[in-house]
Amino acid sequence: MKQLLLLITSFLLMFRPTAQAQEADSIPKLVSWDFAAEKKSEGVYLLHFKATLGEGWRLFSTTMGDDDPNTRIVLDSLSATRASITGITEAGELKKAAEPVLDNMEIKYFEGGVDIQATVQYSGPAKDIKGILTYMVIKGDEINPEETPFRFNADAAGNLTVGKGGLQASADKANELKRANIDLKNPVNKVGGIGNEGETNPWFIFLLGFLGGLVALITPCVFPMIPLTVSFFTKSAQDKKKGIFNATMYGFFIFLIYVLFSVPFHIAGAAEPEIFNNISTNVWLNLFFFAVFVVFAISFFGVFDITLPSGLASKADSKANKGTLVGIFFMALTLVVVSFSCTGPILGSLLAGSLNSDGGAWLLTAGMAGFGVSLALPFALFALFPNWLSTLPKSGGWLGSVKVVLGYIELALAVKFLSNADLVTHWGILHRETFFLIWIIIGICLTMYLLGFNWKLQRTGVKMSKVRWFFAILFGAFTIYLLPGVTNTKYARLKLMSGFAPPMSYSWYGNNAHEKGAVEPDVINDYEKALALAKEKNKPILIDFTGWACVNCRNMEENVWTDPEVHALIKDNYILVSLYTDDRAKLPDEERFLYEFPDGKKKEIVTIGNKFATMQTVNFINNSQPLYVLISPDEQLLTYPVAYTPDIPTYANWLKSGLDAFAKLKK
Repeated sequence: MKQLLLLITSFLLMFRPTAQAQEADSIPKLVSWDFAAEKKSEGVYLLHFKATLGEGWRLFSTTMGDDDPNTRIVLDSLSATRASITGITEAGELKKAAEPVLDNMEIKYFEGGVDIQATVQYSGPAKDIKGILTYMVIKGDEINPEETPFRFNADAAGNLTVGKGGLQASADKANELKRANIDLKNPVNKVGGIGNEGETNPWFIFLLGFLGGLVALITPCVFPMIPLTVSFFTKSAQDKKKGIFNATMYGFFIFLIYVLFSVPFHIAGAAEPEIFNNISTNVWLNLFFFAVFVVFAISFFGVFDITLPSGLASKADSKANKGTLVGIFFMALTLVVVSFSCTGPILGSLLAGSLNSDGGAWLLTAGMAGFGVSLALPFALFALFPNWLSTLPKSGGWLGSVKVVLGYIELALAVKFLSNADLVTHWGILHRETFFLIWIIIGICLTMYLLGFNWKLQRTGVKMSKVRWFFAILFGAFTIYLLPGVTNTKYARLKLMSGFAPPMSYSWYGNNAHEKGAVEPDVINDYEKALALAKEKNKPILIDFTGWACVNCRNMEENVWTDPEVHALIKDNYILVSLYTDDRAKLPDEERFLYEFPDGKKKEIVTIGNKFATMQTVNFINNSQPLYVLISPDEQLLTYPVAYTPDIPTYANWLKSGLDAFAKLKK
């Protein structure tokens, strides 16, 4: 329990605003910090971190273990090359007690306040140092992870003074984001507009979840349960009507349990609306999904089984023997638990896909609802029409084949998440052609398996049914379709893969390879440079708010911008600037600051993505990508912005309207 709680709080800390961004909303304030420094000897300083705690809150001690709730002082990488922390002491009343929330483990903590003193030894002349103070506080059953940045400045005499901890507000830098001339309500031509163009339809996600549930039904963990469970309800009930009612409620509870899985994400989203965008582009989470999907694939190949703790299944099963609605609920919960080794990978795909789309938790709820309906429906239908049970195919080796096929699919999906992390960080390890090469290898292996060949290319003697032939031909044809993707030819642009594979410019053959009608930005991630270029050439600007991991952005670039008319309109008449809102590259220190919104909320602008995501939000009241904006060199809005617009004539007409508006301004 303790480890689970720590894992959850650490996970949420990855995506929540930093302490400064939260400070305005912390009512009452949990902890306030005062910093001070004193020189002890040449090159040795004592740094004071004085905490004042809000009523009822307890601060964990620095003496707590690394795997336990604790307080830590960490210098940043540059400061760590100049100085090191040689010791830490605490001036305050240290208390100890068993904590029920943490399985009665003994905790060490402070109430009211404490002065944490860190001895710092410089390896050379004293210079500025900064870092992060991370800590956890607890009140009742609420435990909060927090962090506060600190900074100490060194003067010419080698004395340390307290700098302004963390980032500070800057009116000049804020004005660089909120452009005074852009008037969203009054464009020159009132055409375009942001509707739901870039949003994913919840019914589409529901359908994907429903299809996922159908796949789960034919796995070895679920399929044999259908006749057994339906027979149990119809035979054990006092009458047929009661048996049908029980089986129907069993199916309803299966649906309900899967929908309830999405509730925590609604709570997290209400606390921090940007959490889903942060999750979808977070490097470490994408790498986590990559690793999980690889593990799922290996499990489907039969190397091992992924199961939830056996105790959980036993507890659920022990309460399922009661002939009440509560008992039926626990029967449904037992099915969910024991079938996890087969349904877990499918649910993982659904979770990752939903949280990588606009719509956040509601899309996840829609997907879970579709999955639950699909999985529960057979139990109700077969209870209503028990004669249908005789039409079900018998369990057998074909169920194992289904798991192996799913294993290959999970392996292919894993590559997508590795690609997301690679694109955001620009590692360059998974170019477009590398992506397709891996998928081609997976496709060949899957096709050969369906055709009855083993790893040694020897026939296994498997019986080739019509269904097996169908899927072998299907996956084989798709693999052949992918082959041009590794070439530097006009056929390399695979429309079915637009948005899923890395962009055409992220190539073995260089940035301009595959250009073949693509529109290359004049400027990337430098709005001021694009503005200067527009003034120099007297051209309007097309602002492309995009993302490295944005599927619809790639669809627009590879299917709409490549149209000859659209290509000519952009290339010949506009300065195109692409601003990546999910770029994790850090801004230089002097460009980082704290942006304050009109409602008092604060946001740290630390990365390139932070900068342009905030610029998009404050000027255009929209935070989804892609978003396209047309402005003049003096930043007058030419048309209303548009989002994802896959219809080529509509997009071309919008670009033409922008040129017409620019001509009006010149007159």
